[in-house]
Amino acid sequence: MKAKRSAQGRHLDYPGIGGTEHGVAPDGYAPVLQEAQLGTGFAVYRRVAAGILSWELQRRAGLRVRTDSPRVVPGARVVSGFGVGPFRLSAPCEVVWVREPLQAGVPQSAGFGYGALQGHPARGEESFEVEINGDADVHLRIRSFSKPGNWFYAAGGLVTRAAQRHVTSRYIEGARQLAAEGLRP
Repeated sequence: MKAKRSAQGRHLDYPGIGGTEHGVAPDGYAPVLQEAQLGTGFAVYRRVAAGILSWELQRRAGLRVRTDSPRVVPGARVVSGFGVGPFRLSAPCEVVWVREPLQAGVPQSAGFGYGALQGHPARGEESFEVEINGDADVHLRIRSFSKPGNWFYAAGGLVTRAAQRHVTSRYIEGARQLAAEGLRP
């Protein structure tokens, strides 16, 4: 496997780059799939898609987001993180695939996947995708495959997995907020 090198010297150095787009995890990487129903209708789908493709989903999950692009595009760099002061954990990533929403028609999906760059606590990829099916039901799908980025994170396996589950639950809550916006109480 050839690593993809960036201008900043950090690179994607895991096998299966882009695998989350089709749900394929490379051998030796732990796959995760979480799905949640968000509502019905094209308006819900469009709101969630817009939130995913503007980094708003990460912000609503409680992450600090620094990026070189206000919109998710292939090759965009983002550093997200949580914690405070010296206990802040930063996670640099690069967008490896993007699917934009179509103007009309169902079923369809929109979202993106990004891969961990050097300095991330894990090696691997994560994707965020909203889908509207033929019945106009809207679902969020979060896929990832990863393994610890170094011995320190490998040693904290249980804590690392618990942190991943916590952040994933925050992504789902953020998507539910996006879906509910504009709806009458």
